[in-house]
Amino acid sequence: MTRPIISVEKLSKRYILAGGEHNLIQFSLANAISDRMVALKRRLAGGPSQARKASEFWALRDVDLDVARGKVVGLIGRNGAGKSTMLKVMSRIVEPTSGVVRMRGRVASLLEVGTGFHLELSGRENIYLNGAILGMKRAEVRRKFDEIVAFAEVDRFLDTPVKRYSSGMFVRLAFAVAAHLEPEILIVDEVLAVGDYAFQKKCLGKMRDVATGDGRTVLFVSHNMGALGQLCDDGVWLDKGQVVANGPIDEVLAAYMKNDSEGATSASQFDLDPSKPHQFLKVELLHADGSRASDFASHEPIRVRLEYLVRNVVRSCHPDFTIHNMEGLRVLVSDVRELSADIADDLAPGRYAFEVVIPPDILAPNTYTLSASTCALSTGLMDQRSDCCEFTISNVNIGVSSKGSILNLPLPWSCDRLEAAAAEAPPRT
Repeated sequence: MTRPIISVEKLSKRYILAGGEHNLIQFSLANAISDRMVALKRRLAGGPSQARKASEFWALRDVDLDVARGKVVGLIGRNGAGKSTMLKVMSRIVEPTSGVVRMRGRVASLLEVGTGFHLELSGRENIYLNGAILGMKRAEVRRKFDEIVAFAEVDRFLDTPVKRYSSGMFVRLAFAVAAHLEPEILIVDEVLAVGDYAFQKKCLGKMRDVATGDGRTVLFVSHNMGALGQLCDDGVWLDKGQVVANGPIDEVLAAYMKNDSEGATSASQFDLDPSKPHQFLKVELLHADGSRASDFASHEPIRVRLEYLVRNVVRSCHPDFTIHNMEGLRVLVSDVRELSADIADDLAPGRYAFEVVIPPDILAPNTYTLSASTCALSTGLMDQRSDCCEFTISNVNIGVSSKGSILNLPLPWSCDRLEAAAAEAPPRT
């Protein structure tokens, strides 16, 4: 029997949560040392055992998983399910609390926008730097250089400092380096959501080529169910740090979407994160009267309310939201620049509430997820909340059937009579 290229046995990861913002540095240092040292510190401090339990968060708990060589495996689950933690442990970025991960081959990871880039260096210099971080020798990078540049489509900006790159350019260059590294294992988190549709499609095709053509293994995290279904062979569904389902991608996606539709949420609230210059505090869906809702009739409007915190001024920053249907297809995108072209440069520190009304009869009857993100040219992606709300559109009009299309938008038709019908000739006798 062939050994799996990735073996995960009883993997667990525990984080120690701070009680307040003044403890963030202390607890970040505590997370960086071993659990034994944390336990010793607590014993010396004489803290109560009940408080210790309350300050623990298990991102992963007793995860067992085998991945066969040459497979494309999709990791799915809600925010906080443990997907990114799993990939960080596999990438040797985060140490597990307990358990074992065996990676039988060289690993290239693309986990966050700009990972491995030095902002003051040019794109050319960062290709070599990023390649070195990912394990490439300089000669290997030189041999692959033209392919990397062509794939990333940044040839005009090769000698420009990457601090002037957009978040999309960051992702294009980072993915191009990782994909052309020729590792045995390629790990890609949901950073591809930053790129435009054409580049996302290009990346998905490249990942499939990497797996089928070269026999390499790909681990892929995405909230795009359609992309997962097309790209992946197998799926792993994580929830609250544990594996709920593991098997063929179609079966895992069906189970996940069925469960997801039963647990629709009309609002999500997020913890404060002082490391983010801009962040979302709350996202909620409302009826016209202001009441929260996850079910809407096709003929009624949907109010989307985004509570937003600005800590530092960041120019050209634009919060937005995206709506996907349950097949993972992006149906609607809207950002704050539709309110004012200049508002992105005028957000002074403070709390804000943005509200958008989706008119009636726009979305076809279906179940949808709403994601929110905010990015800027200078910093890239600052906050992303995938699938933070879920809602259903129902057709309650008796006698009106669903069009079976993505949109339900009524279009203005007209009818002009061009000429009267010619009189029929009388029958011959």
